[in-house]
Amino acid sequence: MPTSNNIVLRPRFKKKLNKNNEVLLKAFENAKKEYSEFVVTRLDNHVFIKFPKKDQQFWTPQLHLEIDEIDNNTSLLYGLFGPNPTVWTMFMFLHFIVACLFIGFGIWAYTNWKLDSDYIIQICIMVLMVVIWFTLYFAGSIGKNSNKNEMHKLNDFMNQILKKEKALTKELN
Repeated sequence: MPTSNNIVLRPRFKKKLNKNNEVLLKAFENAKKEYSEFVVTRLDNHVFIKFPKKDQQFWTPQLHLEIDEIDNNTSLLYGLFGPNPTVWTMFMFLHFIVACLFIGFGIWAYTNWKLDSDYIIQICIMVLMVVIWFTLYFAGSIGKNSNKNEMHKLNDFMNQILKKEKALTKELN
């Protein structure tokens, strides 16, 4: 699960698997019945692995898998770790608001500068927006780092299901 870039707030990965995607999707669907420490949901070729509601906190991660078919015997697994989509949407909305305010106050400061008016308040608010943006970024980083153990548990669970499916296929052959 290593990432090449430490700035990534939502780590992604990709794996090529020597199995048909429907076989893998079925393995995750069956895991939903066998394991209670995770909630597994399947929608088409997407699998969502989450912790049960009682174990979730504000920034608890979930693992979103997309298993696409390359050919009959090969598939490509895309994985994305991240918080609940509602939390992530709120987080991105806050970034958007901060960016819009920064741009708006920048335009207002430029206009006042061109009109030879006082623009120190607008510059101060722009600096405040930069501070808020860094605060949001570090809050996201802290949220990600505080839940690395949970991300590893999700990753281990995914690998366990893939290995179990591989062993089951060998037994059947």
